[in-house]
Amino acid sequence: MNFDQKGLRKRSITVAYFFEKIQQRFDIKFRRLNGVDEQKRRIHERDLHRPGLAMAGFTKLFTYKRVQILGNTETRYLNHLSDEARSTAFANFVSFRMPCIILTSNNKLEPELIDMATNAGIPVFVTRCSSAKAIYQITDFLDEEFSLYQQYHGSMVDVYGVGVLLTGKSGLGKSEVALDLVERGHGLVADDVVVVKRRGETNALVASRNNIIDHFMEIRGLGVVDVRQNFGIRAIRDSKDVQVVVELLEWSKEAEYERLGLDQKTVKLLGVDLPLAQLPIFPGKNITVIIEVVALNFLLKRYAGYVPAEALTERIRNVINKDRAETPAPPTSVETSSEEYDDEND
Repeated sequence: MNFDQKGLRKRSITVAYFFEKIQQRFDIKFRRLNGVDEQKRRIHERDLHRPGLAMAGFTKLFTYKRVQILGNTETRYLNHLSDEARSTAFANFVSFRMPCIILTSNNKLEPELIDMATNAGIPVFVTRCSSAKAIYQITDFLDEEFSLYQQYHGSMVDVYGVGVLLTGKSGLGKSEVALDLVERGHGLVADDVVVVKRRGETNALVASRNNIIDHFMEIRGLGVVDVRQNFGIRAIRDSKDVQVVVELLEWSKEAEYERLGLDQKTVKLLGVDLPLAQLPIFPGKNITVIIEVVALNFLLKRYAGYVPAEALTERIRNVINKDRAETPAPPTSVETSSEEYDDEND
């Protein structure tokens, strides 16, 4: 199966981008404690670090390239030190080129410590959130930013709650099928360009639309259609897990197509295997209804463990076995010879 795709992956983000975007997506709010060039500091890892041991002097395994979180434990440790020991410990800490420092629970640093971070070019922020909440939301943000993702040529539709990715050669009618599904009450996630992300190390793939194309569709012979304006806000989905891939194929008399569905085909997206349904296109075939059935079959298999092809095969097997049991066995050659012998003697 061939996809028209483009592989992309963010290697790093600037602290300025991090500071701006995370506050737009989450309810966590930051306040700057110093003024440094945040464009010059970059975040390269999705993981965070609480540098208690590094402040205590053990820096052999210090993961300084991560965002540093100073919570109650770290700030109270610094406060219990003498002025000279505190300055020494913090000077050693900021000597490493870290992306930024985030104070949680409205903790404070002495002004001279803030000056040390400023002189080292390290941005310092503070938030009212607890360490647990801040770590959870920052990790979620960075996990999304550093996720592996690709752009696919196709359409993505939410059909009965199942995320269906429509693929196939250009001109086969993917957009028309997606539009028909929307008209039948299903939700459009993306058309033409589908952005698929893999969540961290999980097998979950999330599809979203290109921000430029957004909820517009191009229909050959008609032009551009605004799905949200025509069908309402309920016809739009911001994102959806990719659960089934449907590939539209050109009809060919010579090709062999799946008849029973006993052997489930799969396709690999971003290293994740997904069920694949290949549907040939020819005039008069109602692809929209078939895709709805594909989604319903997926739900039956996932939540009820029911596979129609297996159920039909089992029914046929039972009928055959029953007929065999009811049919009397033919006489053997030995029995026939014995009967012939008795007739001759009579």
